[in-house]
Formats: sequence, structure tokens, C-alpha cells
Amino acid sequence: MRPRVVVFAYSEVGSVCLKQLLKQGANIAAVFTHEDDPNEEIWFQSVKQVAQDAGIAVRTPKKLDEAELEYFRSLEPELVLSMYYRAIIPDEVLEVPRLGAYNIHGALLPKYRGRACVNWAVLNGDTKTGSTLHVMTSFADRGDIVDQEEVSIEFEDTAHDVFLKVVEASRKIIERQLPALEAGTAPRRAQDESLATKFGRRRPEDGVIDWSKSAVEIYNLVRAVTHPFPGAFTEFDGRKMFVWKARPVEGSAAPKEIVSKSPFLMGTGDGLLEILSFQFEGGEEKETFQ
Repeated sequence: MRPRVVVFAYSEVGSVCLKQLLKQGANIAAVFTHEDDPNEEIWFQSVKQVAQDAGIAVRTPKKLDEAELEYFRSLEPELVLSMYYRAIIPDEVLEVPRLGAYNIHGALLPKYRGRACVNWAVLNGDTKTGSTLHVMTSFADRGDIVDQEEVSIEFEDTAHDVFLKVVEASRKIIERQLPALEAGTAPRRAQDESLATKFGRRRPEDGVIDWSKSAVEIYNLVRAVTHPFPGAFTEFDGRKMFVWKARPVEGSAAPKEIVSKSPFLMGTGDGLLEILSFQFEGGEEKETFQ
């Protein structure tokens, strides 16, 4: 009998990795996930639905309280896998499985510990990121690394484009490491703390555009938070305007100065930003003023 696995998962990474586990015949005892937030744009597959379709027991607690922990222990799990689960998994869970507890993180640890790692990588203008499978410990994202898969960030990529690359990178890691995880022979190497960086969660209000920054920096913000994320925005003609697509172009003008409305060009701290898709709050998204 293969080891009993309990999965904690959500979002597209969670769904795709769960499907990969099922494809490889993992002995999944139960899946813990979340109910979708009605106030959030849901653009990803449902872990809950994937598990239910496979006939796997599903739990969606708002909190891993004592009742949920007792249920977890009753499953007698031998291996725990976490893929984009949004809640802190307590030590009481991590201490149970004899084969350990492991997490998929959407960055190349030790860089980009914390939340919204793909969005931050795009916003910072990085040219690569990836996925990491690591040992879960009491300290988030600090456990030994088991495996990593690198992906490129092209200059034209949005955060969503990169996230889909990270999804596939995560799936590949699960595919190649599951046998070793089940056998208790997965490789481990300590993270280099001298290279560690950490970033916090991003809120919709963090999308405000600072026009004193360069056109490239503003462009990176736009593509980091464009659809399906809350978006970059500014005040224009006394109204809140979202910028969904843009590109930096050569030229100069004072920050936020309107150089032209066709094409839609605005000045920045360095260079011009051509706005290719925008939307006034409460209005429709459009590509031109005409």
C-alpha cells in the first residue's frame, strides 16, 4: 500500500498539482482547501471540484481548529503536501506524517519568501522566477529545498502569464519528486539565508501609479497587477482610471503630463508611457478616447 497523503491546496497550482498526484496514483486520504471568496475574481480551477470528481474527502474549514486537527490525525497521514494553501498550517499538522510535510512555493527560494511572489517578481523587473518544493517548518518558506524549476519572465509577460508558467513548473516538480517523497528519499539542501528576500501580500490600493517613477517601472507595475488582479490606477480628469495595458516608449515630458490622447501618451520620471487599454471606474475598458 502506498503512503497515505493528505493534501492542503488551493488556486491553479493546487488544482494542477492535485491532478498530477491523481495521475500518478497517489493514495490521497483527504484534501483540505478553501471555499472561494465571492469578492474575489476566480480565474483558476477549483481544488474542491477536482477532489470531489475523484471521490476524495474534502474539508474547507475557515480555521484549522482542534476539531479539524482531530479529523486530520484520524486519517493517519504519512505524507503531507501543501500547494498554495492560504492559511498557516500549524505545527500540530507538520509533526504527524512520518515522511514529512512539504510545500510548493511560487518562487526560487530563498528569494521571494512571503506572499504574491509572482506579482512582486514581475513588478521588480526580474527576468526569471520559478517554483520550489521545500520542507515545511514552523517558519514559513525557510525549510530545506527539495527541488526547483526555473521559468523565464519575458519583458512582455504579465503576472498571469508568469503564474501559468509557475503552475507548470510546480506540476513538473511534483511529477518527478513524488516517488522519492513516498519513499522518504527526497533530496534536501539548506537555504542560503544570505540570499533570502521577503515580500508581503499586495492590496488593491498598492496599485496606485507613481508618475515620478520611470516608464519601465510603471510598465512593470501595470503588467504585475493587470487582469485578473486588481489593476494599476491613477487619477485622470478627476476620476479614478485603471491602466490595464501599457508600454514604455522613448520621449520625455513632465510626470503625468498628457503628451497625446491618440496615441495615449503620458510623461513619467524617465520616458513616456503609452496607455493601450484603460478604464474609468464604473465604466467599460477601452483602448482609445475616440
